[in-house]
Amino acid sequence: MKINNSTFLITGGSAGIGKATAKMLVEKKGKVAITGRDKSKLEIVAREIGAFSIHADAAKQEDVEKTYDEFLKEFGKLDCLINNAGIGGGWSEITELDMKEFRDVYDVNVFGAAMMGSKAAQLFKEQNYGNIVNIASTAALKGFANGTIYASSKFALRGMTQCWQAELRKYNVRVILINPSEVTTAFGNSERVEGKEVSNKLRSEEIAHTIVSTLEMDNRGFIPEVTVWATNPF
Repeated sequence: MKINNSTFLITGGSAGIGKATAKMLVEKKGKVAITGRDKSKLEIVAREIGAFSIHADAAKQEDVEKTYDEFLKEFGKLDCLINNAGIGGGWSEITELDMKEFRDVYDVNVFGAAMMGSKAAQLFKEQNYGNIVNIASTAALKGFANGTIYASSKFALRGMTQCWQAELRKYNVRVILINPSEVTTAFGNSERVEGKEVSNKLRSEEIAHTIVSTLEMDNRGFIPEVTVWATNPF
């Protein structure tokens, strides 16, 4: 797709991968909206990078509706949804699993992404064109100790992505999964403070570059899944 003059909706866009991706798309003349739960931070970031802000929580059905209403009122059409909003948590051993922790993580990582994708798919089927990018994790490929809740949520997102690919290809809709390895962002930080850049770890910019590069392929083809590792994290 051509980034110039295309429209993009990025959930969780006020920090980390979402912010870096929004910034890169704006620099390429894309029309970008970002969502976030922290209204003040969201508006500051939107002004800083030249994006449109939508104060919304992807885990709430009413906010999903609000997001699309505000986006379409501002831009008129949607070319690409980037399902970036996600949280960690629930790092419990199997013997200590808690239902509330499951729901908290799944509300954002699975249910919120699904509802955002469902609304986008409705629009894309009508216009016979569109792009959905789901941001998962290398945890979607392999489980790990104490990762039952988080890893399973990313396995679910990977499974949903494959289902959407099967359903939407006949409508010229490209559905892409991105699996970042460890990235120095605010992910997992209760204060939402960005992590310090480390020379042997991935930055948000590497993932943003991957997202934008996959989207820039001509519309006749798409990359179903990409995994990004740090070259030498040891």
